[in-house]
Amino acid sequence: MSSMPSTILLSACAIIVDDRDNVAVVKSELGGGERVEIPDGRVIEITGAVDRGHRFAINQIPEGEFLRQYGQPIGTSLGIAVGDPVSPANMSNDVPVVRELPADLSTPAPDYLPEGASETFAGFRRPDGRVGTRNLILIVPTSMCSSTEALQIATLAEYTAWSQEQFPNVDGIVAIPHARGCGCQDGSTVEILLRTLANYADHPNVGGVVFIDLGCEKTNMQAMDRFLGRRGGLSWDKPSAWVGIQEAGGPPAAIEAGLGHVKAMLPRVNEAAREDVPASELVLGVKCGSSDGFSGLSCNPSLGRAADDVVRSGGSVLITEVPEFCGAEHVFAQRAKNASVGRAVYDMVDWYKEYAAKFGGVLGENPSPGNMRGGLLNITIKSLGAMAKAGTTRVEGVTGYSEPPEGKGLFLMQGPGYDQESTPGLVGAGATVVVFTTGNGTTIGNAICPVIKLSSNTRTYDRMRSDIDLNAGQVIDGTESIDEVGARVYKHILSVAGGEPALAEVNKHREFQVWAERTVSL
Repeated sequence: MSSMPSTILLSACAIIVDDRDNVAVVKSELGGGERVEIPDGRVIEITGAVDRGHRFAINQIPEGEFLRQYGQPIGTSLGIAVGDPVSPANMSNDVPVVRELPADLSTPAPDYLPEGASETFAGFRRPDGRVGTRNLILIVPTSMCSSTEALQIATLAEYTAWSQEQFPNVDGIVAIPHARGCGCQDGSTVEILLRTLANYADHPNVGGVVFIDLGCEKTNMQAMDRFLGRRGGLSWDKPSAWVGIQEAGGPPAAIEAGLGHVKAMLPRVNEAAREDVPASELVLGVKCGSSDGFSGLSCNPSLGRAADDVVRSGGSVLITEVPEFCGAEHVFAQRAKNASVGRAVYDMVDWYKEYAAKFGGVLGENPSPGNMRGGLLNITIKSLGAMAKAGTTRVEGVTGYSEPPEGKGLFLMQGPGYDQESTPGLVGAGATVVVFTTGNGTTIGNAICPVIKLSSNTRTYDRMRSDIDLNAGQVIDGTESIDEVGARVYKHILSVAGGEPALAEVNKHREFQVWAERTVSL
């Protein structure tokens, strides 16, 4: 006779995220046949193989009933027995669409720290009062037609005109090459590009700026100048210069002129110096990419704890990736400051659904193959985990893509889930530090803003230590709590804000693209 398999405790192999859940998320692969004792004392036999990050049922879930994780519906059962692995074969993606809000909704303000009790970091206090975490010279191509020259100016200047020894208060010379600015219709496509470029030039992490155009494109120097003029120019009198490729006589002359401008402004940009400032001056962008089934259990809620610390200190937090609110947007809406803000949350998600539909897309197609392989079987599961990055404080309002919010606290920014466009949007909206969570490993950075990587699991962290700054896998391993990891993340945010390089900066990842939400190439 074969002996009965020994019983293992749930904590050794899986996690029940919320007491209301009827599924458990597996920490290490189960082959099927294991007997697992869950917290209520029952012993469950696993009926089939379950991969890391995927789920098995801890209760019978009859056909038509909701599966629950995070205490929320994540799909509808097609008939699931106790111990069954959960997959698209026995779960549909149907979840209730919630749109109700009490008319008198009023969420309490955050529990702010007493004045003088917050942490500090060494930042660059700018003449307009904002605080930068970096002091860079930025080369801004007004269109793709000048992007090659902008990149050459930045590269040549960084390696021939600047050194940390000679200019210790300047953090580098960077460019933001992109593929926009002409061959498109007028309207929001042009407006969003000009706004993003202007906000990068005006960013507190930028101490000096050189604009460069070809001359005949839609977003040429005249268009950029008009846009800046409408908003009163740059926020302070930072060193700035303009170069036209056609006007200069071609690329070599334009590059030489750009180099000359950089050399001339380096001494003045170097006059800025770091000083101790309170954490209330932080603007934290929170982002995720290449997520897995552990992201919503470890790195995202840990980042959320750090985000709460920023808000409680009087600072700001920005979250985007609106497609990844889908199916769970009611969680943000019900946390809104008031009913008006709650309706604005619903409106931004509904707008994105309609926008995607015009191009034949649906938000449910957002999860990538890597997401699904890691356990994020549908957009609702992904959204519930992704939204944890924003912490627990109330939603103060919503803002447009690359548009700074009016006020401090937690704000939701309109924008796509695509990392290469949403991360630059957060920086355009004012983020001075970004924390980017990942389950499988993502190498993204930003040209003017440090991007800190936070892994969901120890396996990925160990494999990609040259790119991932911090590990939240200890939550899954059972060696640290979410609060403990969150405290580490917050401390590291302050260190990076104060000048410690993020690994994306060390690796010179300087991605920049702009979301063109209504673009048709012409």
